[in-house]
Amino acid sequence: MGFSLSSMLDVQSGKVVVLAFTLMIVTFFAGTLFGTKHVIYMQEPLISTGKQWLSNKVVLNFRADVLKIPVEGMNVCPLNYTEYVPCHDLTYISTLKNLNYSRRENFERNCPPLEERPFCLIPPPKEYKIPIKWPISKDYVWRSNVNHSHLAEVKGGQNWVHEQGKLWWFPGGGTHFKHGALEYIQRLGNMITNETGDLRAAGVMQVLDVGCGVASFSAYLLTLGIQTMSFAPKDGHENQIQFALERGIGAMISVLGTTQLPYPSNSFEMVHCSRCRVDWHENDGILLKEVDRLLRASGYFVYSAPPAYRKDKDYPHQWEKLMNLTASMCWNLIARQVQTAIWFKPGERACQLEKAKSKSLVLCDQAHDPEQSWKKPLQNCLTLNPEAENIQQLPPLPERLSIFPKRLEKIGITAENFSADTAFWQRQVGEYWKLMNVSKYDIRNVMDMNSFYGGFAAALSTKPVWVMNIIPPSSRNTLPAIYDRGLIGSFHDWCEPFSTYPRTYDLIHAFRLFSHYRGDGKGCQIEDIILEVDRILRPLGFFIIRDDSTIISKVTDIAPKFLWDAKVYSLEGVGNQGEQLLICQKKFWITV
Repeated sequence: MGFSLSSMLDVQSGKVVVLAFTLMIVTFFAGTLFGTKHVIYMQEPLISTGKQWLSNKVVLNFRADVLKIPVEGMNVCPLNYTEYVPCHDLTYISTLKNLNYSRRENFERNCPPLEERPFCLIPPPKEYKIPIKWPISKDYVWRSNVNHSHLAEVKGGQNWVHEQGKLWWFPGGGTHFKHGALEYIQRLGNMITNETGDLRAAGVMQVLDVGCGVASFSAYLLTLGIQTMSFAPKDGHENQIQFALERGIGAMISVLGTTQLPYPSNSFEMVHCSRCRVDWHENDGILLKEVDRLLRASGYFVYSAPPAYRKDKDYPHQWEKLMNLTASMCWNLIARQVQTAIWFKPGERACQLEKAKSKSLVLCDQAHDPEQSWKKPLQNCLTLNPEAENIQQLPPLPERLSIFPKRLEKIGITAENFSADTAFWQRQVGEYWKLMNVSKYDIRNVMDMNSFYGGFAAALSTKPVWVMNIIPPSSRNTLPAIYDRGLIGSFHDWCEPFSTYPRTYDLIHAFRLFSHYRGDGKGCQIEDIILEVDRILRPLGFFIIRDDSTIISKVTDIAPKFLWDAKVYSLEGVGNQGEQLLICQKKFWITV
């Protein structure tokens, strides 16, 4: 491979080596301590291999009607829960009846009721190591952190991922770009621009990657400054999203099945499918209509799959159906080369109106809100393109970050509100980094649990991070405006677990989130949300809470029981008022 561990990791990763060495020692002793049901934690800075035993028990217990955290602290789930994803737990889903397997409903979010959810901390694998830092993580991650060989075995010839000693290596390949994502991305740019430019030259700034694999397509789009929302189901390739997130690439578990994707309409200039295993030609093209909802006017649908090039089996019939469906939706096939076809979605409404008049296209009821898409069934209809005067002409990134999204005007937010919010978060982010005392590459994966206008994420744009912006469906619908700023995100209700693997994020930010859910009538409590934060937070990761004093006080009290360190600070709040800030750091512990 031609590199050493010392050359692969930056200076800060000396701490990782110490942690890994300590972890090996602990694992060695685990042979004699097995069955003691204790928890050991390690936290930087480590001076020696000293260990502190805690009284937390390894016990699988479930959410009770009356929440009560044990005096000794939260119980720890058994080791077979290290990769537990509550709403995509195939064991639970197999007990459900009346799921439409042909429509892949079994791979959608199917969350157990509150009383059936484990109420214990998810442990890391015994040989877990602090993740390798970005940008090295784009190409290499610890094998012990995602200890699965299935993808390497079945996709090795396609250059998805290869085993290299104690590491996984990602050479940048994919099913339809074995020779690397960069060559494939340039080819797409040439196909769209008639050999004159790349994807940015075609106006592509935000991409939705369907069935993303290990997200190498997204990783190399980053070099062009293109933001990508990548998703794939937890299916036979179940750890593909785990690989992507361990690499430091934005992704989440999702599937095109029976419900709309949790993203707003008119948000992507490109939707990409490279052997994404979606039957676009089935069910009257309902999944293509969902793509149309998500595509901006003048957007592109990229399809690299056998029907686009193979003449055997049933592929010609599937291609014919695709051509008929896309024509009925007014899409234009603009290129078909090698193994890829590209369609263009025109911005004009005339074709759609004409198709609807001739009964070859069903338009959605105008009362249907195409932007709020949390738990909404797929619509077998097409949303009429906005009037030309209602489409905001967005500049390229990074200028797009600072424009006032006109979609905010629809919900009563003014340009002055937006500017004040942007300036506020620019000041706050600098203070956060000082208080956390982190180096440049210590933080890569960031989540903002209550994103408002996306100001927090925009303020992070100069740092080597990506941000998953979340808008609760019970909040004002600002997610379309967040996408108009060139950012990515999802709708999500925090009374349910998020669609991601454990140990996903380095930093999670909650601004007025707990007060938003207080008294919502759904039965979820602060402890439920904190438990979910702990599940998706990496060891030594940070959780920052800004909320009212009663919530700050409660979280400060219970944080040690979740094996977090917590410290309260005072910072400038909105309107120059003083505001309490709580920074929690998750300890690095393992079960032995």
